Amino acid sequence: MRETAFVVRVLFSPYKHFLCNSRVGRNPPIKKPFREILRECFGVWRKRARPRGANADSLTGTMPLLLLLQIFLHFPSSSTLCDPRVRGLCQPTVEETPKCTDILLSYCSDMAYSQTTFPNIIGHSTREDAEASVEYLLISVVESLIGGDCHLQVRMLGCSVLAPRCEREKAQRPCRSACEAVQKKCSRAFDGIDMAWPYFLDCDRFFVGHPEGCFDPLDDMREQQDQGDDAFQVPPSEDPAALMQFTYHSYNEMIDHLKRIEDRCPGVARTYSIGRSTEGRELLVVEFSDNPGEHELLEPETKYVGNVHGNEVLSRQLLIYLAQFLCSEYLNGNERIQSLINTTRIHILPSMNPDGYEVATSGGNENHHRDNTELGRNNAQNIDLNRNFPDLTSIVYRRRGQKGHRTDHIPIPDFYWFGKVAPETYAVMKWIRSVPFVLSANVRSGDLLVSYPYDLSKHPQGYNSFSPTPDEKVFKFLAGTYRNAHKTMSSRNAACGRRGANSQTGIINGAQRSSFARGMQDFNYLHTNCFEVTVALGCDNFPDEEELFLSWHDNQEALMAFLEAVHRGVKGIVKDENGNGIKGAQISVRGIRHGVTSGENGEYWRLLTPGIHIISATAPSYTTAFKKVHLPPKMRQAGRVDFVLHEAVPEPDAREGNDALSTREAYERFDPHDQYERYTHISAISQRGEERAIKPWWWSYFALPDAPAPTWLLKKY
Repeated sequence: MRETAFVVRVLFSPYKHFLCNSRVGRNPPIKKPFREILRECFGVWRKRARPRGANADSLTGTMPLLLLLQIFLHFPSSSTLCDPRVRGLCQPTVEETPKCTDILLSYCSDMAYSQTTFPNIIGHSTREDAEASVEYLLISVVESLIGGDCHLQVRMLGCSVLAPRCEREKAQRPCRSACEAVQKKCSRAFDGIDMAWPYFLDCDRFFVGHPEGCFDPLDDMREQQDQGDDAFQVPPSEDPAALMQFTYHSYNEMIDHLKRIEDRCPGVARTYSIGRSTEGRELLVVEFSDNPGEHELLEPETKYVGNVHGNEVLSRQLLIYLAQFLCSEYLNGNERIQSLINTTRIHILPSMNPDGYEVATSGGNENHHRDNTELGRNNAQNIDLNRNFPDLTSIVYRRRGQKGHRTDHIPIPDFYWFGKVAPETYAVMKWIRSVPFVLSANVRSGDLLVSYPYDLSKHPQGYNSFSPTPDEKVFKFLAGTYRNAHKTMSSRNAACGRRGANSQTGIINGAQRSSFARGMQDFNYLHTNCFEVTVALGCDNFPDEEELFLSWHDNQEALMAFLEAVHRGVKGIVKDENGNGIKGAQISVRGIRHGVTSGENGEYWRLLTPGIHIISATAPSYTTAFKKVHLPPKMRQAGRVDFVLHEAVPEPDAREGNDALSTREAYERFDPHDQYERYTHISAISQRGEERAIKPWWWSYFALPDAPAPTWLLKKY
C-alpha cells in the first residue's frame, strides 16, 4: 500500500517535477520534464524494491507497480492529466481582477467610454453571451418598440449594465440617480406596449449611489444636448410637411410616430390603447386637447377612424400625417390649430385593422398589391370589420309603423353576442360607448366621395336605394363640409368607377351607393349621440409612395374643416331646479325623429344646420321644456342653449316613464352573457394556442428557441 500511495503521489502531486529528486529538502527543487522524473522515480523504485541480498520472490508484490511506471513512461510528454469534465482533477485559472477590454457590442459602441469587462453586472461571462441574450436584443430594438426620446436613454442605461465601464482594471457600476430619472420619464412608454420595466434596469439591484463611485451613463448625452441647444431653438420649417415621411409605415413605425408626437407635444397630445387586434397588436389612438386625458364640460369630442379594411392603406397614412400636422402647427403658433385643439378633444385611430394591413403590405412590390386588391381587407379572423357591428338599422325599419318609435340609443340585441364578434369591433364599440363623441368619420380609400347613413337599404328586396335618416339635412351638410374643402372631390370628373358614378357631387347616401348591413356609421348614429360619415380619400387603395404627398395636399384642408364642423348646432346643460345636471335627458328637435341624450353632468351637443329650430328637453319625472333658436349660416361656434326642468306631478299611469327606464336599462347592457369573452378564449385556444391569447404582440420577437421564456417582460406574469 505504501508503494501504491507513492506512485499516486508522483502522478498527481503538484510537486511531481521535483518529488523524486534525491536530495529533496536539502537542495532547491529543480523543475524537470515529467517523463524524465518518471525515469528517475523508476530507478529509485528499483533500488528501494530490491535491496542487496533479496531474492526474486521478494519482488513479486512490487512488480505491478514497476510495470505501471513503465507504462506511464511511454505516454507523450505533451499529454495532460487534467480533465476539466472531472471535478477535482484540475483547477481552472481564475482571474483575481477584471481585465478591461474594448466594447465590441455594436449597440453600445457610442457610449462615453470605450472599455468594459466581463462578467458584466448581470453575470454574462463573455461578450458572446451578452450579445446572444434577450437583454441585449431588447436594447437593440427598443427604438422600434417605444420610440420617442426615451429609447436612447433606455439603451444607454441598458448598455451601462451589459457593458459597464472599466478603468484601471476595475469595473464601475452606473448611478442609481440616472436610472431613477429614466424610469420616471420612460416607464409609461413601456406601459403603452404592455411591457414590464426590464429587470436589468432595476435601480436598486444593479445601480449604486455616488458615495460608491458610480458613473452617469447619460452625462455625455446631456453635454451633447447642451451644446446643441442653439440648434434646437431654430424655428421649425414653415411647411410641417417637411417633417413627414411620405412613405408607407409598418406597424412598429406607426407606433413610433404616434409616440414621437406624444413626446413632442406633451401638453396637448397623448396616446392610449383601446384594445388589441386578433394577433395582439395595439389599437393605438392619439388624442389632442388642451387637457389630454380629461373630458371637459361642454367641450365636444370628435374622432377619425382609419384602415378599417386593412388593404385601404391611404387612410392610415393620411391620419398619421394629420396627427403630425396638428402637433407641428400647434408648436408653430398656428392660431387656427391652437383654437381648435383648445376647444375640442380630437381622437385619431389611424389603424383599426393592423393585422390586415400587415397582410396587405407583405408582398413588397407594387404589382403584388395591384394583383391582389382584396388581400388584407379583412382581419386575421377573415372578418370584414365594417360588416361586424350590430344591425340596428333593421330594427329601425321594423319599428317604423309603431307610435313614438325612436331612432337613437337603440340597445344591442342579445343575440348579436352569440355570433362572431371581432376583437377590433368589440374594442371600438366599447370606445364609442365610453366617450361622448359628437362627430366622427370612417376614413377609407378606393373612391373619392363622402357617404352618409343609412348604409342599409330600406328596399324590401335589399336593392340599392336612397335610404335617408331623420337627419338627412344634417348629414348632407356635414358631408358637404368635407367635399367643399377638398381640392377635387366636388368635380364631376372625380368619381371612381361604376359605384362612384352615382354621385355627381361627391356626396351620396350609403344605401344608394351600395347597400349593406352592420356598418360602423349606422351603429354610431343609432346607438350613440355620434354622427358619423364615411370619407373615401382617393380612388386607389394603395397608391404609389410618390402620390402620398399629393393625396395629403388634396385632403389636408378638408380634414381640418370637418373637425371644425363639430362646433355647429347647439350645446348646453340640462339642470333641475336646484342646479344639478340631469343625466339621460332627451333633447329633441321638432321635425326630426332622432334625439340625443345628456351626459353625466347634464351636458349635451346637437348638430344642426343653419336656420330656425324648436328644441325640447325632457326626462322621466320631469316636465318638458321648449326653446326656439336661430342659427345663422356663418355661425362658427355652437349656440348655448340650457334647460331647467321642473319635477312633474306623478300620474297614476306611469307606463311611458317605465318604458323609458326599461329601454335605458337595456341600453346599458353590453355583452350581458359574457359571450365575447367566451368566444375569444375558445378561438384563441383553437387557432393559436392559449399562450398566444395572453401574450402581447411583441412576445414572439423575444421568445427565442431553445432558451428560457423571458417572462420578466410580461406585466401580468
